[in-house]
Amino acid sequence: MQKIRTCTGTLRLSKSYGNSRLNAACGRGIHLGVFSYRRIESMLKTCLDKQPLQKPEETATIPDHEFIRGSNYYTQKENCNVITSNC
Repeated sequence: MQKIRTCTGTLRLSKSYGNSRLNAACGRGIHLGVFSYRRIESMLKTCLDKQPLQKPEETATIPDHEFIRGSNYYTQKENCNVITSNC
């Protein structure tokens, strides 16, 4: 029953803030993994729904390490025989 109240309360926020702002705040909440009424309301009160979402940082590169083979290891040995090491 509590989940229904949370949903109806969140939908009721559109009366105060409008549908487009509520949709933007909910989209931001989904992106951030935030689903509570209070957090959505807080986003609307502080106008976070109008701020652009930050793009996720690019994936980190793998640091150099003596046990990491790299792409050259696999491209140079294409013609090797697995049983005999004639490379």
